Order: sequence, then structure tokens, then C-alpha cells
Amino acid sequence: MTLHLVRHGRPLIRRSVPAAQWDLDPASYDDVWALRSSGRLPTAAAWFASPEPKAVQTAQLLTDGDVGILDDLREHERSGEWVDDFAGAVRRAFADPDAPAVAGWEPLATCRERVVPAVRRVLDVHGSDDVVLVGHGTAWTVVVAALTGRPPDLRRWESLAMPDVLTVEPDRRA
Repeated sequence: MTLHLVRHGRPLIRRSVPAAQWDLDPASYDDVWALRSSGRLPTAAAWFASPEPKAVQTAQLLTDGDVGILDDLREHERSGEWVDDFAGAVRRAFADPDAPAVAGWEPLATCRERVVPAVRRVLDVHGSDDVVLVGHGTAWTVVVAALTGRPPDLRRWESLAMPDVLTVEPDRRA
């Protein structure tokens, strides 16, 4: 069994709207279709997505099959004002996961406590099947760390494209 964690395509950013409500930017469809035809994703797999529109829309472009929507796969919750130094704020979230990095953000530990068990439940149900989860960069960085027993890889997080895929052979002991 291989787990494929897909980061959504580029969103249509609207600063006055929370990121969790952003749609996929139609200008990014070609990038999503390129990932679909790249051979990096399995032809047969169980597919699930975060409920955020950009993730659902990415999943719908990547597969003709059914995609389950799992609320617990949503991104690290970030409400409030626009953050100009977004990468710096995310680094602060990883440095102190028990505290909000920015007013209105959930502590990263809360995201981890929601997302990692959800991914484990999917893996338990699908046993030896390949699984594709379409969601978000910060949440996937937390998941990869939890499933591999390694620290979060912030360099990898910073280099993730939109869309992109992280492939993990989960260590069931981690």
C-alpha cells in the first residue's frame, strides 16, 4: 500500500475571503491535468479529499472515479486577517505547535490531532489498497512526519508546488 498525498492546485486568491473557501484557479487546470497524466498517481486507488473547494475541485480533475469528502482532512485552520509573511507564520506554527502562530489560527497541534487520526482511519479501512488524499501542504507535512516518525520537513513544505504529490510508504509503527 502506498499513500499519495496531493496538494491542491493553485487557488483563486481572494484576500477578503478565508482561504478555506477559495476555489481552484481555472488558470491552474493545465497544471492539475499535467499531474493527472504524469504517471505519479495510481490508476486504481481509494480517493478522498478535504472539503475545501480547491481540494475537491483538484480531486475532480485528477480522477474520473468517486472521491470521498472527509471533513477532518481540511487544512490547518487560518481565519482572520491576511498574513503577508505566510511562510514565516507557518514556520512559527511548526516551531511552537501548541500556540496559534497568528491570531485566529488554530494551534498546529490541533490540526495534527484532527488530520493524522483521519488518515490512519483511511489507511486502516483500505488495508493494502493504494490511497490518494487530496488536500493541503501544511496538513500533509504534519501527516508525513507522523507516518514516518521523522520531524516535519519544512524545506519540503516550502518547495511544494500547486499541485504536487508526496508519496509515503507509511511506517505502521510510527
